[in-house]
Amino acid sequence: MFGVVALAAHGQMVQDRRATFSLRPVPDGGKCTIEVDVDDIAQVEISGDMGRIRTLSGQPSTWRRFECTGPMPPNVADFRFSGVDGRGRQMLVSDPRNNRGLAVIRIEDPKGGREGYTFDIEWRGGGPPVGGPPVGGGFGGDGRDRDRRDGDRWEASRAIAACQDAVRDRSGRDYSVRDLDFGRVAFEDAPGRTDYVDGTFVSRGRRRDSYTFTCAVDFDGRRIRDVQIQRR
Repeated sequence: MFGVVALAAHGQMVQDRRATFSLRPVPDGGKCTIEVDVDDIAQVEISGDMGRIRTLSGQPSTWRRFECTGPMPPNVADFRFSGVDGRGRQMLVSDPRNNRGLAVIRIEDPKGGREGYTFDIEWRGGGPPVGGPPVGGGFGGDGRDRDRRDGDRWEASRAIAACQDAVRDRSGRDYSVRDLDFGRVAFEDAPGRTDYVDGTFVSRGRRRDSYTFTCAVDFDGRRIRDVQIQRR
């Protein structure tokens, strides 16, 4: 089932889709096959049984296929990403084991015009934590109670997107960099640092300068408390 295509902050287009459970079950694990159309650069986010494709540049990216054996648990024991088809680059930039159950795949299409990209994600083990939310979160919500029930899977995707928006604002203000490409973006997994998002980006201008950043996340208030950026 497709979600509504929406215009996010800074002109980004996003489109949500819920998985169909049409693949043959896998013992003690699961698998999803995902196919999308990308014009330039896009980011695909998978959490539970929900997917979001975010157009970072180029014409709006769209879903072709999102088939799974079942929802991806929030605490998988083993995870693997495999690029299957497409003329450009596909890379896993956030592993769900280190990112509160959220997998993030970046696709870069080097040529003009749309191209279809297919990739698989596979996992072993995992399940709902004791006393935790049910498997099958999402990226949307209709109120504070819904946000808390959906738990970390919903919050993680929103927090990362809000962090990226805050980084764009800060980089434009402090470094005059308003056109940038994100690299790795993920939650820290060190004790006491699980409410921080770390990542990298490069400016898309002639110099292609590299930067690192850290966002402090307030999950209860659903906001970014602070952003720190450093030029490499």
